[in-house]
Amino acid sequence: MVMRHGVRPGVGGWLVLVLLVAGCGAGGGPPTAAEPSASPSPHSPSAEELCATVVTYWSRKVLDSHTYGDYQSMGLSNGQYEILRQVVDDARAVKKRQGAAAADESLGRGARRGCADWYRAGGPGKGPWS
Repeated sequence: MVMRHGVRPGVGGWLVLVLLVAGCGAGGGPPTAAEPSASPSPHSPSAEELCATVVTYWSRKVLDSHTYGDYQSMGLSNGQYEILRQVVDDARAVKKRQGAAAADESLGRGARRGCADWYRAGGPGKGPWS
């Protein structure tokens, strides 16, 4: 096989190409403590975990404002937005009594609990506002 400009790849060139295509060493080196070799595949977050992540994120943005904002512009479903509103209300009360750090912890706990309860009860429905 003749490549561009008349250069023929040697065995070493083919080996490198095969290794690159196979994805060998995608990280560029041996596994580190952050990526142990015993792990068969990366963790894919569940729908419940994604719910908690997005609700926590937007709750932090909303906590110090006087409004909740528009759930559609946040990319939230109606169910997630209801969780956010409860989480923010609770965190605002905690912030007054115990400060910002406690309020932040309250947001995370509340989002995880709210999303767990929501998915336990069936989670999002079939409609766009569920």
